[in-house]
Amino acid sequence: MPDQLHVHIPFSQFDRHFPLLQKHRLQPEIAFKWPDLDPLLRPAVKRAGHRLAAEGLAVTVHAPFMDLNPGALEPLVREATRQRWMQTLEVAELLHARLVVLHPGFDRWRYGGNSQPWIDACLEFFPALIEQAGRQQCPLLLENIFEETPHTLVAVFKELDSPWLGHCFDVGHWRLFAKRSMEQWFTSLAPWIRHLHIHDNCGDRDAHMAVGEGDIDFDTFFRLVRTLQTAPTITLEIHDCDALLRCVDSVTPLILR
Repeated sequence: MPDQLHVHIPFSQFDRHFPLLQKHRLQPEIAFKWPDLDPLLRPAVKRAGHRLAAEGLAVTVHAPFMDLNPGALEPLVREATRQRWMQTLEVAELLHARLVVLHPGFDRWRYGGNSQPWIDACLEFFPALIEQAGRQQCPLLLENIFEETPHTLVAVFKELDSPWLGHCFDVGHWRLFAKRSMEQWFTSLAPWIRHLHIHDNCGDRDAHMAVGEGDIDFDTFFRLVRTLQTAPTITLEIHDCDALLRCVDSVTPLILR
């Protein structure tokens, strides 16, 4: 398995899936939800980190995202987001994670098409998180979700201009929500793309299918990936284990070209 390739594993299912990681030499992207950040579970996080290190498997982390928003106009929502994401950095440090993925949370329908208040709130929100990420040497990567265009992400990246803040391009979410072509997305965000989430769908729901089982143009996707100056790390976000293993076999040759 290529060193830059990871697979999605919820923390709550880590023990159940660890034998699969061992057998197939799969590196996890461990997804945390808010209950997983309970301080009482820190010993379990440490054990997971020790087990992965003993196997020589690198790890990435996906932060909680439900109801969280760094650009929320409600200060209490921003504070809840700050608390959960600082907790995520704490568990990422226990795991010696190579990066943390965050959902930025911008949705134009919530803001009447006016993105600037959201951008301004993000510019106040992120410096403290970036400072902590720098201390841990663990980049924070903002993943596209509901964004129809790249402009909000570009604005945040340009203004904050930090090596510890970058972009996770999720091709499945791009298929569902983006109003710009994949080429336009890469042209705008290429300087900040550090990580990729790969899964397929048919544009009707976030199905997290294996590559080739939906209608995403992966020939174009991998062509664009190969134009990036630095090879990104990758997570296969396939929720069915059999489909995941099929996807590992089909995607690995494309990564190694």
